[in-house]
Amino acid sequence: MTGVLAHGIGSRSDLPIPLFYAYAGAFAALVVSFLALGLLWADSRFRGDSAGRALSWRPPATAIRAVTAILALYTLGWLLLGPAEDNAAPYLVYVIFWVGLVPASLLFGPVWRLANPFRLLPDRPRRPLPGRLGYWPAAAGLFAFTWMELVSSEPAASATLLVFLLAYGAAQVAGTLAYGHAWLEKGDPFEVYSTLVGHLSPLGRRADGTLVLRSPFDGLDAVVQAPGLVATVCVLLGSTGYDGFAGAPVWVNALQTGPLGRTGLGTVGLLVAIGGVAALYTVCLWAAGLIGGARGLTPRFAHSLVPIAIGYLVAHYFSLFVIEGQRAVILALGLSAQVNQDVVSPGVIATVQVLAIVAGHVVGVVAAHDRSVRLLEPAKAVAGQIPLFVLMVCYTLGGLTLLFAA
Repeated sequence: MTGVLAHGIGSRSDLPIPLFYAYAGAFAALVVSFLALGLLWADSRFRGDSAGRALSWRPPATAIRAVTAILALYTLGWLLLGPAEDNAAPYLVYVIFWVGLVPASLLFGPVWRLANPFRLLPDRPRRPLPGRLGYWPAAAGLFAFTWMELVSSEPAASATLLVFLLAYGAAQVAGTLAYGHAWLEKGDPFEVYSTLVGHLSPLGRRADGTLVLRSPFDGLDAVVQAPGLVATVCVLLGSTGYDGFAGAPVWVNALQTGPLGRTGLGTVGLLVAIGGVAALYTVCLWAAGLIGGARGLTPRFAHSLVPIAIGYLVAHYFSLFVIEGQRAVILALGLSAQVNQDVVSPGVIATVQVLAIVAGHVVGVVAAHDRSVRLLEPAKAVAGQIPLFVLMVCYTLGGLTLLFAA
């Protein structure tokens, strides 16, 4: 099961793009976009939830959720009754579900909201969801999942996955019975994950649930601000960054020889990675507010981190999905086929990885600029964006360094 844990991106030594050129191209793209926006984009143009053309199509949500419930039971069956070796369940969870939610949500919007089997439960809240709770349950759930995947001693073991899935299911049932479907919107880690990614899809939903066709930038501008949103996005960014660093020889050696043991040191490393991402974001937003004459900017720019997180996820998991996804289908269906390791070339992998990181940051720069000219004092809007630009450069260089150094 090491293929699942290594995420299928292999050694960086076989990537045909030199690191210097990746740095130069990324820096040039960020500088050009920053200067062009400062000169040509003086007013906010994104309209968030008010944008989009309404669509009349209504997907059969109940039927889709019933099918998802059957597939979930099928996966549990593999965990309970499947063999210890060549068990399909870890591939179905880590590859098809976790990684597959990214392209599915980018193409079709928040697909887990549509397919979430817990939405088959009645929407009869006993009490309103406390506003201060916000996205914190989702942030905690995503941290638990990434800890299980990246730090736990046996992430592919049936017992490990069963404990997590049962705890996740119990939390969603209890939350839905108490707070109705409002809990799933902010408390289900995978629905929040899919919804955040889905904000960059041309298909989206307004606050009233209307299905619309809209610009991904308008969708990104519609990200709902609530407590815990920054933490949620930082968990996605930090955990993916840690995963890239976890394969570096120096860290592998530290995990094997450190006094805290593999799990203890891995937990510290994961927390430091997430905390580092959050600290850098907080400091840069504080500086932007100081320069731009505004306060309370930290939660208002969290949406600009979403495309960056997506870029990291695509770059890090692309080859895992196209290679190990084959294994998931073969094992789940009992096929006699073999995995085609050459389905994508190193050149294609490298190109997708670098472009995903750079594109994610450029989109983040555009989203941050539009929000800046809306919130900062007009005379200070461009100067106030300099800390945000520094933030994007740091994230870009860090992401490329981890991509090539792992």
